[in-house]
Amino acid sequence: MRKRKKRTVKKFHKKMQKKLLVEFLFITVVLVGLIGRLMYIEYTSGEKYEKIVLSQQEYNSRTIPYQRGDIVDTKGTVLATSVDVYNVILDCKVLNQKEKDKNDTIDALVSCFPDLNKDDILKELEEHPASQYTVLAKRLSYDEIQPFVQMQADTEKYPNINGNAVWFEKEYIRNYPYKTLASSLIGFVSSGNVGTTGLENYYNSTLNGVNGRQYGYLNSDNNFEKTIKDPRDGNTVVTTVDVNIQSVAEEKIAEFNEKHKDGYVEGPGTLHTAVLIMNPQNGEVLAMADYPSFDLNNPRDLTPFYTEEELAGKSEEDKMDLLNQLWGNFCVNSTFEPGSTIKPFTVATGLETGKLTGNEVYICDGEQVFPGDIHIHCVSRAGHGQETVEKSLMDSCNDALMQMAETIGIEDFTTYQSIFGFGEKTNIDLPGEARTDSLMFTNETMKPIDLATNSFGQSFNCSMIQLAASFASLVNGGNLYQPHVVKKILDSEGNTIENIRPTVLKQTVSKNTSETLKTYLKAVVAEGTGNTAKVNGYSMGGKTGTAQKRPVENKKYLLSFVGYAPADNPQVLVYVVVDEPNVEDQAHSNYAQELAKNIMEEVLPYMNLYPDEAVIREPENQGEGQEGEEGETGEGQEGEEGEKPEDSLVWGDIFEDGYEDDFDDKLEQEQEREQEPEPEQGQE
Repeated sequence: MRKRKKRTVKKFHKKMQKKLLVEFLFITVVLVGLIGRLMYIEYTSGEKYEKIVLSQQEYNSRTIPYQRGDIVDTKGTVLATSVDVYNVILDCKVLNQKEKDKNDTIDALVSCFPDLNKDDILKELEEHPASQYTVLAKRLSYDEIQPFVQMQADTEKYPNINGNAVWFEKEYIRNYPYKTLASSLIGFVSSGNVGTTGLENYYNSTLNGVNGRQYGYLNSDNNFEKTIKDPRDGNTVVTTVDVNIQSVAEEKIAEFNEKHKDGYVEGPGTLHTAVLIMNPQNGEVLAMADYPSFDLNNPRDLTPFYTEEELAGKSEEDKMDLLNQLWGNFCVNSTFEPGSTIKPFTVATGLETGKLTGNEVYICDGEQVFPGDIHIHCVSRAGHGQETVEKSLMDSCNDALMQMAETIGIEDFTTYQSIFGFGEKTNIDLPGEARTDSLMFTNETMKPIDLATNSFGQSFNCSMIQLAASFASLVNGGNLYQPHVVKKILDSEGNTIENIRPTVLKQTVSKNTSETLKTYLKAVVAEGTGNTAKVNGYSMGGKTGTAQKRPVENKKYLLSFVGYAPADNPQVLVYVVVDEPNVEDQAHSNYAQELAKNIMEEVLPYMNLYPDEAVIREPENQGEGQEGEEGETGEGQEGEEGEKPEDSLVWGDIFEDGYEDDFDDKLEQEQEREQEPEPEQGQE
């Protein structure tokens, strides 16, 4: 037998073992390092890379819009809201995959949405076969899309309607249920939920939310999956405005302007009419109305104010200027010389500084003469004769006020103008508040003649919100509250996330001075120049104003009345401005007083403020504008000696020289300065 050869067994040398061990350990260390690195990346940047991956998945990825918050009145009535609408979206790629579904789906679309055309849809499918986002119709209501939605859901009756090829993209549009109500106060939004004017602008970031996102993608198993990040809706702004008080103010403004439309000349009843109603005890704005107003749902429509021929002759820039003027809020954005409504502040300054005691007696001879032989006349050229401090306000006597101002002195007068907030912004929560600092005199720049004219409200400017807020401090015990239009912020679930409490900015006068002024102002309405504004059965206080506008030769006037009720414990303050009424003789504050009275007659009972005086029965035949014995109208009738009615502050009658030219120069400089730094409100 042949012997088998023995196989030689190769040994696994130690050298090889060491080499293999090193390689194994190296691979293990690398794997552990890679695993550790992946864990670190996942822990620190996992969300970041997830978003990158998801953002690269284009399949069925779309934005989920947030809902902008509502603006509501103090009782929850919705003034501005966002209404959901739907865009009809066609997925051409999906519909082209099933030829048998194409005709039935298109027929269903055309039958449910009459504005669609079958040929146009077929053309879109042919020209863009891979498109997954084609907008067929925009901003349809929920009810308008329901017929097609029901057809999609009824697969038995409509088996060939491709439910995946047509879907509805939800978005929101801003809606204003009351259209023109409080238009300049609420404001409106432009595309992209950008607040353009009013509260919509000031609280834009509060009202806006954050969009959500839906990501559709294929996973590793080729299955379709969705990742949804829900949107965060905007917050609701609760205002201090009462929609009923606002409605009364606007209704009375509209009646007033309709009454005086085409009165003296062809045109509107006034250039501007504005009403500001506040709670004097906390600075809350209850109503803020002006004329003309506009439809918030169509804010760029100028056709209610101009004919087609007029608009055709205007450039786009001219139209934008007209819109900016229309969108402005007169109560906040505009300034003017206030006139006699400033006189209570002059008296308050004298009482507070101790320069006046209230027991003084002045002789009004009809004028004061200043160096350079400049004569500044009283509203009564013949003079009022003997005037007390109280009676000087009742008669609106310029002469007595100028004498008081001389006693007060320039330093104290300018100091208290600042204390009262004139020349400073109130910082009300509305955009575009006007600046008046450059239209005020300082201790260094004021001359005796400037002191005299400032004492009765000429030669400096203020805004309605400035004067109303400061006037409230005169009658509420001396507290100057920051005026505000919003009192609360709610989240989308209705939970309160912020309360905006009343803020006292400063103490303007003492309680004693405030009580004294309330006595004086009550007499102004009860027996003085403000009697036309008195509501029968209610105690009231207030002051009138009649200021001539520049240039003086045009004889245009701005009329005003600021008043409150009840007289001893003010709960509501109204400030009315009538700018250039369409009448032959404008220089009568009665126009503003009548409007204030008509408003307060409805507002006082609505606010549960009951009559606190005996109701005086008026003669049956005594109507507004009743003719006198000589055929003159009772409204604004001239006195026996032919002087202007009390409280008519007429530059041409008050000044014999051209003193007003200095202030005209200041106005021009201020207008030039305001035009340079910032664009007009609402300009896009």
